[in-house]
Amino acid sequence: MASTGTKKLENAWAMYDWANSSYNLVITSTIFPAYYVGITSNIIPGEPNMVHFFGWKVANTVLQDYALGIVFLLVAITSPILSSIADYRRNKKVWLRWLSFVGAASCSALFFFTPDRLEMGIFFFSLAALGFWSSLVFYNSYLPDIAPPEERDRVSAKGFTYGYVGSVLLQIICFLLIIKPGWFGMSGDDGTLGPRISFLLVGIWWFGFAQITLNAMPAQSRIARPSGKNLLANGFRELSKVLKEVNLMPVLKRFLLSFFLYSVGVQTVMLVAAAFAKKEIFPKKEDEAKLLITIILIQLIAIPGALLMSRLSKKIGNFNVLTCAVVIWICICVWGYNLHSQNQLYILACIIGLVMGGIQSMSRSTYSKLLPDTQDTTSYFSFYDVTEKIALFIGLFLFGGIEHLTGSMRNSLVSLIFFFILGLLALLYTKAAANKKGYGTLHD
Repeated sequence: MASTGTKKLENAWAMYDWANSSYNLVITSTIFPAYYVGITSNIIPGEPNMVHFFGWKVANTVLQDYALGIVFLLVAITSPILSSIADYRRNKKVWLRWLSFVGAASCSALFFFTPDRLEMGIFFFSLAALGFWSSLVFYNSYLPDIAPPEERDRVSAKGFTYGYVGSVLLQIICFLLIIKPGWFGMSGDDGTLGPRISFLLVGIWWFGFAQITLNAMPAQSRIARPSGKNLLANGFRELSKVLKEVNLMPVLKRFLLSFFLYSVGVQTVMLVAAAFAKKEIFPKKEDEAKLLITIILIQLIAIPGALLMSRLSKKIGNFNVLTCAVVIWICICVWGYNLHSQNQLYILACIIGLVMGGIQSMSRSTYSKLLPDTQDTTSYFSFYDVTEKIALFIGLFLFGGIEHLTGSMRNSLVSLIFFFILGLLALLYTKAAANKKGYGTLHD
């Protein structure tokens, strides 16, 4: 598909980041983790932070990690098939529309999550994650369609920037609902209404702003696609074709390996950070406001962080920028293990913000630059998506399993350093192959 490259289309594409990043901030990173840990910390008398889930007694954060891990495994299994079918049928916008609806509706359903409805809460929390992460492969696959290679770093960074700005705006509204309930006539409730209204607002925000993207994205051509009756068979056929092509591209394969390894660390840290801070640094209920402020600080700093890495890539190249980012993440894990004070956490939050959005944005644009000239962008991005989801599955089960065995989230954090180091070595391995193939450090 030819690149359109218009500012209007770029902005419309980036609006999906604006829409769905509210889920990533409110549900994944701030209010839901704090709310979940808070309402489940004393369910079993004398056994803090333990819960019964369909009769199984388990630590609350371990249950959350396992639930998300299963979601990521499902996404890893299904997204290649769905994306291949979407490429065969040329209807990836349809999948993006429905998956965003499932995610948004599930967020809204969390309004009914109260302490006596743990199973229901975990179900809709998982379904919201399924909608969010499954939709990203279709959203990301539009990047090569709307921007030429030399603009993809900038456009990818714009998407993350829109996401951070939009999510912080909604986060502030939700923040006020929680710390100033009297302003909204909620001073007499039990303290759960503010967070639950926040979950409802996330669903409305996500679904509403997603329509801007869905109405603007170009329709795909259906030329030269036979109308086969067996969509599943056609999907597997499409997937097999792309897999053979990927095997013939050594730089792309090596990059996917490095992306997988450092994503185990990056994505897991981002998903467990709020629960870690809640348990280790802000255990008291009156400290929840400080926790929310810390997460907002990360999001605000992530905006210039993503833009900084985009501009830096023009000077030193994508692979060098990613290498520097992974080194910083290794330092973050070491510091996090030795973290004991709130002031240390605030400094660490600033460092996380600088590299959090940048490494995600740079990874997405780097992968798009390594793709061949093809219309099957969704199938290619499914490999990127599956790589990330398998990394998340491994990371979350490892993190939750080590906490379950040792009783300490700090020990879980140490295990992630191993993956960052391997990811760093794999990036250097990828860069060596890129130099041989004439990519250099991949400026363009």
